[in-house]
Parts: sequence; C-alpha cells; structure tokens
Amino acid sequence: MNGKHFRKRIDQIWSDLNKVLDQINRSDNSIIGRAEEILMETDSAIKQLKELLRQYEFADWSEEIWFFKMTKPKFIAIYIYYSKVLSIEASKPFADPEVLREYYENERAGLLHFYNEYKEFINYYRRKSTYLDKKYFVRFKFDFKLKLSPELYSYDEEFSTSHDHLVSQILANDMLEQFLSSKINSGEYVGKDVVIPKQIEWTAPKVALTELLYALHLTKCFNGGHSDLAEIFRWAESSMNINLGNYHKTLAELRLRKTDRSKFLSLLQQNFNHYLDDLDE
Repeated sequence: MNGKHFRKRIDQIWSDLNKVLDQINRSDNSIIGRAEEILMETDSAIKQLKELLRQYEFADWSEEIWFFKMTKPKFIAIYIYYSKVLSIEASKPFADPEVLREYYENERAGLLHFYNEYKEFINYYRRKSTYLDKKYFVRFKFDFKLKLSPELYSYDEEFSTSHDHLVSQILANDMLEQFLSSKINSGEYVGKDVVIPKQIEWTAPKVALTELLYALHLTKCFNGGHSDLAEIFRWAESSMNINLGNYHKTLAELRLRKTDRSKFLSLLQQNFNHYLDDLDE
C-alpha cells in the first residue's frame, strides 16, 4: 500500500463515519440514545483506522507526524466528546432550571483543569508550532523531560505517541465547550433574573444558507478549520430552527447552475459593498 492509497482509505473511513453520525443526530432518539449509537460507530471506525495502520509503514517522520497530529486525533476526539456528553446527560439531575444551569456551568468549569494542566502544550498546538513534533508525534520516542499524560502507559504503543491523545482531548474539549455553552445559553435552564433571548430564525431560502455554510467551512471559519461539515450544519439547524435536509444533494444542485453558482455569496458581497459606498457619501 502506497501513501496515496493509505490517505485515500483514511479519507473514506472519515467520510463514512461522518455520514453515519449525521444520520444518527438527525434521528428522533434521545441525546443519550444517539450518543451511545455514535460511540459504537466511532469505535468501529477507530478499529478500521488501527487495522489500516497495521498494514502500512510510514515513508518518513513527516508522514508519521501527519497521522498522529492531524488524522488520528480527530477520530479519538469524537469518541471522547460523545463519551463525555453521555456521562453528563445520563447523570443530569431532575431539578429546577437554576440547579440545572449550575450543573452545566460546573461541567464547563471542569474544563479549565485540563487547560491549566497542559497549557504549554495547548499553546504549542494552537499556534501550529512544529519544532517539537518529532518528540510529540513519533512513536517510541518518549521524552521524559516533557510533561506526559498519566494514561500514557495504558496506550497501544503501535497506535500512540506521547501527545496525540492530548490533541484529541483539546479537540473534544472545544466541542464540549460549545455543547455546554449552548445548554447554558439556550434559555432552557435560565433563572428568574436572566433575560431569554429571542430565537433567531433563518428566513432566506434554505439553499442560500447551505451555500453560505459550505463557503464558511471551506474557508476554515469554525474552530480553526477543525469542525466537520456535518457538525456545522447541525449547529446551524439547531441555532436557527431550520431543517436543511440533504445538503449534499443541495450542493450537487448548486453545481448544476448554469450561471453564478455562488449566487447568494455574490448577493452578500454586492449588498455589503453598496452599504459601504453609502457610508462614504
């Protein structure tokens, strides 16, 4: 198996997983039921990834770093995230709104412990630094002078480096921060002194929002480009009370437009430029 085929197989596993996750999250099951189902599907995808790696030998360090810094963590992050969501929702107390709000706020505050514990590495990762990548993301090269995860010795050394799990945790915590913030700010658990914000709804055509979300995703506008397309569409649907349906099919229809395939984006640019021109007058 060559490198091109290896990456193609990985892309297919990732694509298949996201399609399944999107279907599950669009179902009518409870959040607990969806999380359990997603964990099973993600576990299966990770096993496929692990088996694929077993059959492949990296050509050089840069390829190995790419896998353990960029590829494997996004799979593990999904598993960590939904494991935590399942734990939070299954343990949620049956209580009044103020108690529930405090419950979610305490969960969010718990994320700070991880950020404080690994702030140096988080800073390194967020700044897209590379000078320590050979120490962090190459197998069998643990540097005991660096801060290591306490769970390191329970990892499969063939499928782990000293810091790839921390990248997974960063990605998972970013998603968890969004989840907890949405719970706290949704108005579902607000107290008597909190003003419930008016629901913002998308009233332009659905195809226009689909066009916009694809453009924002491709420009890496969400979470530094680490958010998945399915996740972005779920967020938009939930935030703006809209069902965008099969957005993959909508994209195919946009491609068939004979003139101006990005019609809505052109309209946005046109309106904004007109607004700026009016301010200059």
